[in-house]
Amino acid sequence: MRKILVLNAKGGSGKTTIATNLAGYFAAQGAKVALVDFDPQGSSLDWLSVRPSDRAKIAGVDGSTKKSVRVPRSCEYVIMDAPSRTHDDQLAALVRRAQTVVLPVVPSPIDIRAAQRFLGELRALRNLVDAGVKLTTVANRVREGTLVANELEDYLFGLTLPSGRKFPFLTMLRSSTNYIRAAEKGLSIFEFAPVATAADREYWSPLLRWLQSPRSVPTKKA
Repeated sequence: MRKILVLNAKGGSGKTTIATNLAGYFAAQGAKVALVDFDPQGSSLDWLSVRPSDRAKIAGVDGSTKKSVRVPRSCEYVIMDAPSRTHDDQLAALVRRAQTVVLPVVPSPIDIRAAQRFLGELRALRNLVDAGVKLTTVANRVREGTLVANELEDYLFGLTLPSGRKFPFLTMLRSSTNYIRAAEKGLSIFEFAPVATAADREYWSPLLRWLQSPRSVPTKKA
């Protein structure tokens, strides 16, 4: 069972957009998917509530009001949408649930500084990170060609893990009305006609390839 956590303590980073599109992508590929919403706002569950009945099923799980979170045993992918303002013990508990963490960062000076502080918190969880949890960053809601987008790309390319290895920055997801249309309909961009979302799909390709490769899964210790 693949367990992927979409995480950033800063609100407005687009966690729900990434979580719902990941869930929709894997479901459309024929996988059994659960979407766990840890955010009290319940945006991921709201997305599921308007999902058409003729689309691939996704199991919704409310993780914000229950101490024990259970997903169907048959699930192949568990996508977790973390709440904003997650710190300390709550942050550690969420990271422990995951094999892989996807950290979206919005290209604004405020968000970049907040991401720097948050990455410091993640680095402080050295025992968890060193235990094998895989992390990556994606730049989200990017307006191509802007100065701040270029600065964010440079920043993310320069990050390193506590071990000194390069922090994997995979891609930049552009600001697109396709995500608004998808959210309104309870769909992912991967469930629209390919020609309508071709540019957006291309930006997603590095992240999807990584998530489906052994490089994104903790190495099992003998």
